[in-house]
Amino acid sequence: MDEVTRNIQGEIPWCMLFADDVVLVDESRTGVNRKLELWRRTLESKEFRLSRTKTEYMMCDFSATRQGGDVSLDGQVVVQKDTFRYLGSVLQKDGDIDEDVRHRISAGWLKWRQASGILCDKRVPQKLKGKFYTTAIRPAMLYGAECWPTKRRHVQQLSVAEMRMLRWFCEHTRRDRVRNEVIRDRVGVAPIEEKLTQHRLRWFGHVQRRPPEAPVRNGVLERVDNVKRGRDRPKQTWDESVKRDLKDWNISKEIALDRNAWRLAINVPEP
Repeated sequence: MDEVTRNIQGEIPWCMLFADDVVLVDESRTGVNRKLELWRRTLESKEFRLSRTKTEYMMCDFSATRQGGDVSLDGQVVVQKDTFRYLGSVLQKDGDIDEDVRHRISAGWLKWRQASGILCDKRVPQKLKGKFYTTAIRPAMLYGAECWPTKRRHVQQLSVAEMRMLRWFCEHTRRDRVRNEVIRDRVGVAPIEEKLTQHRLRWFGHVQRRPPEAPVRNGVLERVDNVKRGRDRPKQTWDESVKRDLKDWNISKEIALDRNAWRLAINVPEP
């Protein structure tokens, strides 16, 4: 795919490839239609074929501007979606993360059910269950969380799901009136909200250490000033979440340029 389409590939994030998955981004439907037709002709000239049934598009409502018309592929109208799944993450047209958080919690419970034979076995030590949780289940719940602009309700949803899992394999319910801190100390698991912050700050450190011309710097740290926001309250952005994390943890972002110092500053040890 990389060799066949090398001459028509655009810059990140306007064109992204992963194996045989292709994401084309443009500021207008006309531009998307033009890119789709170019890719269709190029691939079909090399005996490839774009799937008409799997091709979807999503329009992101980041501004007050509205556009009409359809996106089509070789005369066939492409289905429009309100959410778009790419590499395990769920993107929403309004830029929110509600669907992705719910999807990650469901993925965590799926891993839980697959490992329930171990986690519900009374013969397995609780510390060992906690290590299994931090190795196999929590990473599934925090996949892609580095880029989440989380709100209070998102953190609460993750925390509730985690405590249900921890109490379950400790054989406790809320009626037992055992404090969350006691449960966490018993199994050796740090709060998921702190690990979420650690993940986000770790990614922020990687971004800060990249050169200014790197695509991730252009796409994450630069604001778009010509976008007209709607009349409602502006949505929280990723960089605003990072600023809040740095303030809450009393960390200076200049430390991020030193990888080892930054790793120590943001580390959340398990109890």
